[in-house]
Amino acid sequence: MPDPLHVDLLRVDLLQAKNLCAGYGEMEILKTVDFSIREGSITAVIGSNGAGKTTLMRALSGLIATRSGAITFDGGVVSGLPAHERLEKGVALVPEGRLVFPDFTVHETLKVGAFSPRAHEGWKQRIEDMYALFPRLLQRKQSRAGSLSGGEQQMLALARGLMSRPKLLLLDEPSLGLAPMMADEVFRQLRTIRDSGITICLVEQNVQAALDIADYGYVMEDGHVKMHGPAAELLTMGSIRESYLGL
Repeated sequence: MPDPLHVDLLRVDLLQAKNLCAGYGEMEILKTVDFSIREGSITAVIGSNGAGKTTLMRALSGLIATRSGAITFDGGVVSGLPAHERLEKGVALVPEGRLVFPDFTVHETLKVGAFSPRAHEGWKQRIEDMYALFPRLLQRKQSRAGSLSGGEQQMLALARGLMSRPKLLLLDEPSLGLAPMMADEVFRQLRTIRDSGITICLVEQNVQAALDIADYGYVMEDGHVKMHGPAAELLTMGSIRESYLGL
């Protein structure tokens, strides 16, 4: 059996962003951000409202154009590529608010998740895999997405993202609006997804839960990376515990 520490040292950065600047109109939100995501890991991004976390997710996924800086993914530059081309390379975003089509059934939503050429092969088996990963979705297979609970919709949004065969899954506030029990279930599933070989980066308001499951963490403030490091170390820092955990 290989030494886990040795295996971890062999891992490489799946995504790197250097001197990233992005915003909306004349408003600059991200200000020369350096950011990386290690392959096979869970990376958590925390910070107060307005810190630039969602803008970072949109810039990495291609939903908004970057003004300067470079993004590389899986060894190639993707900075100028639109979102659908980044999806084809393996970058999938599950946005804040889930944004499922309310009139589509669960099964139809999963089929839509496999629309890209990358995802066509094996899509039927992948749907069965999603039902195995999220048994609640199997129970609601023919239900309209709009009739699902918030937690079920979040599971559906995750499964829809996984249907695209991502190498990197970007999650924006996956526990937002969920009851604690349902949020815990979602976080457990994220570990399972990571263990299946899919790299995860999540923006999350529940700092304790995010850093508990993460391997590495970034703290953003006013469009900058204020600090970063192993998630377990961030949890012990007095400034993190005081500012975000109320301790």
